[in-house]
Amino acid sequence: MKSDTKLVHLGREDAREEGTVNLPVYRASTILSTDVDSYLARFDGERAYTHVTYGAGGTQNARALAEAVAAFEGGVATVVTASGLSAITVSLGALVGAGDHILVTDSAYGPTRKYCSEVLARYGVETTFYDPGLGAGIEDLIRPNTRLVYLEAPGSLTFEMQDVPLICEVANRLGVLSVMDNTWATPLFFQVFEHGVDVSIQAGTKYVAGHSDVIIGLVTTNDWALYKQIREHSRTLGDVAGPDDCYLALRGLRTLGVRLPRQYQSALAVAAWLEQHPGVETVLYPALESDPGHRLWKRDFQGGASLFGVALKTTDEELAKEAVNKLELFEIGSSWGGYESLVAFNRMPVERAVVPWTHKPFMLRVHIGLESAEDLIADLEQAFATLC
Repeated sequence: MKSDTKLVHLGREDAREEGTVNLPVYRASTILSTDVDSYLARFDGERAYTHVTYGAGGTQNARALAEAVAAFEGGVATVVTASGLSAITVSLGALVGAGDHILVTDSAYGPTRKYCSEVLARYGVETTFYDPGLGAGIEDLIRPNTRLVYLEAPGSLTFEMQDVPLICEVANRLGVLSVMDNTWATPLFFQVFEHGVDVSIQAGTKYVAGHSDVIIGLVTTNDWALYKQIREHSRTLGDVAGPDDCYLALRGLRTLGVRLPRQYQSALAVAAWLEQHPGVETVLYPALESDPGHRLWKRDFQGGASLFGVALKTTDEELAKEAVNKLELFEIGSSWGGYESLVAFNRMPVERAVVPWTHKPFMLRVHIGLESAEDLIADLEQAFATLC
């Protein structure tokens, strides 16, 4: 079955029972039972993981979203969390303990680094940040107490690609778990489990929800025991996504197969234009043939996100700000994955332990929305005339 068809039909069993296209929003803290035996059965064994038991564990909306995402990912089950960041922290917190060692790509999302360096460190977990381009060399960093390898491809802000199947092959052979943030590509363009990953993380806030009005996280695994471990940790922390957010994320998921390919094609056009602009030093986007990670991207991915980095030639921050402020169609803001085009102005370098930032002291992170690529290029052309 094609992805577009899957996205329309997955997770709709409960809605069909209701006689509706979309499952209604179930706002509930208390879940009622008809008698004591049925009440106790809700919490008995495996049923506690497959049925709605209490609002703090998610209502029918969370269950429907989890079922749809798990099937789309090709996993066995999904944990729905309150945010993309909590999807990361819940997963890592569930899988490691005092005395463990973990390997985290040096290109990881900033708050992920902070959680590992500050929070996990307080609980006796040691983190080593590794070069995202390491490949098979990851084996040299694995110790007897290494519990997991954390990947993100491409990397946050700097967009380095990783050889995911090679790293995971080494990790799996040595009994080390692999966890990957797959928010950029989504399962539409990169199937993590087919490349050896054990746990897939997505900020559903981004492309899944797709309308810049939801905060939600998704953790999927292809192993039932791992799922239960992560789910239990999520429940213990009281991390739960609200029913309205789950409803909106599931509704957004239905159109992912239409939105993301369109945004990707527009991003290719805009990135190619920017690459030729005299005021641009480089465009960080693996989908471009000029990108150092293009070979890995082309080998493993079926498409790309609409998010990339732009390093300007100028070192004059005020001049760069002036150019960005002249944009009319692009909004200035954080996050990405919605229908609108955005620019975020990032002061560099970001924190790194292994691979230094070698470009200018600031970078533009560009997200391409659903506007016409031609109109977006025209907007960039008038604004970036300041740089020439």
